[in-house]
Amino acid sequence: MRTNRIMDEIRSTITPEMKLQMEMSVAIANRIYEILEAKGMTQKELAQKLGKTETEVSRWLSGTHNLTLSTICKISAALGEEIVIVPKLALEPEFA
Repeated sequence: MRTNRIMDEIRSTITPEMKLQMEMSVAIANRIYEILEAKGMTQKELAQKLGKTETEVSRWLSGTHNLTLSTICKISAALGEEIVIVPKLALEPEFA
């Protein structure tokens, strides 16, 4: 199969961290879309709940925006669903 030389060069410069960030950003956007669909909500309704513009929410859900933890938490609270699930760490006795 023939590939685009320029795209091959770009792909070769992507670090593992950059690739992981892109994958996680897309996964988070997809999770939000799944929740919206399950709840029968639109991006516009989510934007209204967050006090944001529909354009801003659309940009967030493009999968290319670097969402902050704060924004992810606000979206999660607005939707009443967990977006990112992090295993809870058992505290060592000295820290409990």
